[in-house]
Amino acid sequence: MACTSSSNGTCGSSIFIGFDELMSSYSKPHLTYAQQLDFMVDRGMFLSNQAKALNYLERIGYYRLSAYSYPFRKIISVQENGITKNVRSDAFLEGAEFSLIANLYVFDKKLRLLTLDAIERIEVALRVDIAYLLGKYDLYAHVNPKLLHGNFAKKNKNSSTAKTKHQEWLEKYQDAVKRSREEFVEHFRSKYDAKLPIWCAIELWDFGMLSIFYSGMKVADKNKIAAKYGFADFTLLESWLRTVNYVRNVAAHHSRLWNRDIVNEPKLPKLGLLPELNHLIPLKHAHARYYAVACLLRYLLKKINPSSSWHKRLEELLQSFPSNHVVDIKHMGFPADWHQLPLWES
Repeated sequence: MACTSSSNGTCGSSIFIGFDELMSSYSKPHLTYAQQLDFMVDRGMFLSNQAKALNYLERIGYYRLSAYSYPFRKIISVQENGITKNVRSDAFLEGAEFSLIANLYVFDKKLRLLTLDAIERIEVALRVDIAYLLGKYDLYAHVNPKLLHGNFAKKNKNSSTAKTKHQEWLEKYQDAVKRSREEFVEHFRSKYDAKLPIWCAIELWDFGMLSIFYSGMKVADKNKIAAKYGFADFTLLESWLRTVNYVRNVAAHHSRLWNRDIVNEPKLPKLGLLPELNHLIPLKHAHARYYAVACLLRYLLKKINPSSSWHKRLEELLQSFPSNHVVDIKHMGFPADWHQLPLWES
């Protein structure tokens, strides 16, 4: 059925009647902080300090904290179309305490910061690797499609108008240059033609741009960089960078990380290729959890800075995981003896 525009440029109301019949509006009322707390208590949440709990709600918000209280909701069985399903109810388990939820939130915040610390070191090292390698070919290698892979730098033969992936990437890069207030950018603008050599330009790339650019490099060049990290070819590093970029975005936007399913699950090596990661391969439940991320961060950091104490700080943080009878670091994918495995040895 075609949409007939009315005088105000909107579709006729008959169209939206059918839509409204299909969609229900969110109708839960606005609650004060005190009412939000009462709501949680009515569902079985225990309070040891009401004033402190109210302060958390005012600073962090009910919705954000609810993600950390979710594992402490009771699981019940329901019938749906003749099938029995286990679902989370609104009621909390016995022993669910607001202070526990708050401590889990604080733990996750520290985990995000520690993760970003590792990612920063990896990001900086990779910038150097790419700029040093491609800078030998051309000062402006990042804007030279001839130095990049055809799938990245050439147009699709079936389309006469579509931009190449490199052109799309360049638009983001040019936007970053325009928005930059870095002194080195201002220097080039005033003294030269503002065309930045790759070792300067790369400092303006975020991790997503860095990851995409690496994937768009020629195979031989990707392999040269991958070899520095002990990989037989580029495929593992390319996958890992996508994973790291996803985790970086989660952490940078202050989202829950500790028990999140990792959407961009990292590719793992075949058994024996990277012996330190052999133990991770059969741990299927850990592949999409934080432990897999921690393993690849630790592996890369050992190559970049063998004396790094990041793994020790991670172990100390995990020892502070809030004590309770519902969740623990196993829900992050960590095996019981993880810190004794070769990957984690100093």
